[in-house]
Amino acid sequence: MKLSVFSVVTPDLTPEELAAAAKEAGLDGIEWRYKDTPEALKSEKPSFWRNNLCTIDPAADDAELERFARITRDNGLELLSLTPYLNACDLGETEQALKSASKLGAKMIRVGVPGYNGQQHYNELFDRAVTYLAGVEELAKQYGIKCLIETHHMTIAPSAGLAHRLVSRFDPNHLGVLFDPGNMIHEGYENFRMGLELLGPYLAHVHIKNTGYKKTELRTNGSQAWTSYWEPIAEGVVDWKQVLGDLQAVGYDGYLGVEDFSGKYESRELLKVYAQHIRGLLAEL
Repeated sequence: MKLSVFSVVTPDLTPEELAAAAKEAGLDGIEWRYKDTPEALKSEKPSFWRNNLCTIDPAADDAELERFARITRDNGLELLSLTPYLNACDLGETEQALKSASKLGAKMIRVGVPGYNGQQHYNELFDRAVTYLAGVEELAKQYGIKCLIETHHMTIAPSAGLAHRLVSRFDPNHLGVLFDPGNMIHEGYENFRMGLELLGPYLAHVHIKNTGYKKTELRTNGSQAWTSYWEPIAEGVVDWKQVLGDLQAVGYDGYLGVEDFSGKYESRELLKVYAQHIRGLLAEL
């Protein structure tokens, strides 16, 4: 298994700085965040989801895309993925991302599924997602780039089982699943190995982060309420040595992408700590 970084977690680094830091940490690849940054946010302090300096703007021209491809390549890294936010299930936006990914030489992109908040029936959202993914499959064939849905809380694919239900009718050469156990602690927990066995050929990528639980205010009936929050990789609910063993057991040999939102480490330190920790766990298997 190889190590990558999703650039969302290094918001204070320029792309050039991230590529150099990833090389220094001994990583193998980069997943570039693909999102516009409104002008009103650009004066803010860098942050994961607002003013993220390590992001490709969807309006980027060919010269800007070549900049990202070049700095990745010049540091001996694989340009693994272009990672947008496509939860509107818009095929036009999806094709735009695929065009950019093709110019970059990315192997895959993340596509979206509808969010779930109880306001619209799951079955209606499922039908909408399947219609969208049928179009995505055709685009994936056209561009030769694999499209992944992610196990993610507050969507209709919070678990491996529900993600598999969405993709199982499609060709795993074109559509797959980004398996994210840290997200599944927020919502969607299943036995990780069982989920990996279910996904089979649809398992295409893994994100590594961690999540914990803490007490919050009391409920109206006086009982204790709890909430989930981001933890450092080594300190949360997910036992990553176990999950890495599960991945090995199902024959996974792809990338493990760091996506640590705990804020415990400065960006460069995060990459070094991540590489040392995960390579150490892999060596113990």
